[in-house]
Amino acid sequence: MHMGITFYPAFVLENWFQVSDVRKGRRNSMPPLKPRQNSKKQTNKSLQVLKVEGKSALNDFIRLPWSLYMDDPMWVPPLLLERRMHLSPKNPYFEHAKFCSWITYRNDKPVGRISAQIDQLHIDRYQDATGFFGMLEAENNSLTFRALLDTAENWLRNQGMQRISGPFNLSINQELGLLVDGFDTPPSLMMGHARPYYADLIEQDGYQKEKDLLAYIINTNIKMTATAKRITARMKDRIHIRRLQKSNFVNELKIIRSIFNDAWSQNWGYTPWTEAEFEHLGKDLKMLADEELVRIAAVDGKPAAFIVLLPNINEVIQDLNGRLLPFGWLKMLWRLKVKYPNSARIPLMGVRSQYHDSLMGAALAFGVIADLQQPVLKRGIKKVELSWILEDNMGMRNIIESINSRVYKTYRIYSKQLN
Repeated sequence: MHMGITFYPAFVLENWFQVSDVRKGRRNSMPPLKPRQNSKKQTNKSLQVLKVEGKSALNDFIRLPWSLYMDDPMWVPPLLLERRMHLSPKNPYFEHAKFCSWITYRNDKPVGRISAQIDQLHIDRYQDATGFFGMLEAENNSLTFRALLDTAENWLRNQGMQRISGPFNLSINQELGLLVDGFDTPPSLMMGHARPYYADLIEQDGYQKEKDLLAYIINTNIKMTATAKRITARMKDRIHIRRLQKSNFVNELKIIRSIFNDAWSQNWGYTPWTEAEFEHLGKDLKMLADEELVRIAAVDGKPAAFIVLLPNINEVIQDLNGRLLPFGWLKMLWRLKVKYPNSARIPLMGVRSQYHDSLMGAALAFGVIADLQQPVLKRGIKKVELSWILEDNMGMRNIIESINSRVYKTYRIYSKQLN
């Protein structure tokens, strides 16, 4: 990666802001747009969009949310180290994806950021010429949002893409979706937060809803319904549920990946986990996952379903301000090992596709959820988030709603044609 920041010049001519070539010291004014009505601070005031290159620019990119959310008590500052690792070339996602990112500056102050990416695995599977935007954060100003989105769109268009979708941070197997409902509670582990104005300003640029992703919350002292008990009792002779075996972790990871890729293969937007990506994920799972909070179910001796429950790290790190040094790591370890978080999230769950829409599939889902209840209660966990769930996945929604869970956050994926 080269040091410094260089300007990326792919803009349509009608944008109302200034762009700079910082290497040569040139500044060119662009023709003004007609200001939009009812938007805040409709002036350019030396708005610049610069491509992220080098350590200094990357630091600005990662740290930008602090200036936007400092007065939002629901925002959880991410760990700076984790964010750097996420955007590092060592992230195996970049083995099959192209990526570019930008920052907007107003009078030399960072006020917005965005990324654009092309996932070759998605292109190979869907042949739909779709690229993605992500990592979007910005001030409450429609011109700033327009500058960022136009930049991502033009980069994707120049790469041959005909459609844009997002936000994806960075892929469908990572953090995705824009929070559009549920701003009154902090986000859970690996879930996003946003300001309420984001949705309006994205929609002003011609983006439309593509899909809503739902986050459910459930109290851990639930009781299974009579129907759930009958279904699981009917299939119990064929189902065996066990906990994760960390002593055989590599093989366990292969089983989980196999089930996941099969279970999700027909879902909207599915892109398979590569072996390298799942190994990368496995390092986090091995550190965070409790053997008793991961379950693998077999039908007639063959692995058929799994569930992973992780402690809500966001509850642990909220007051660390993104830093593990000098004493943040001690606080985090103490809170994880001594004073366990009160909440948790189920980020991964799957039932093999052959059992979808069947009594066996329902029995597997009910079974792995029920099997977690006692170890969850033992650790003092009071609430669990189940996310994300597709809005039209009525099979899964019916199962989890039958155990008194409720939707408490909604995340939205937007899309737009580029032609």
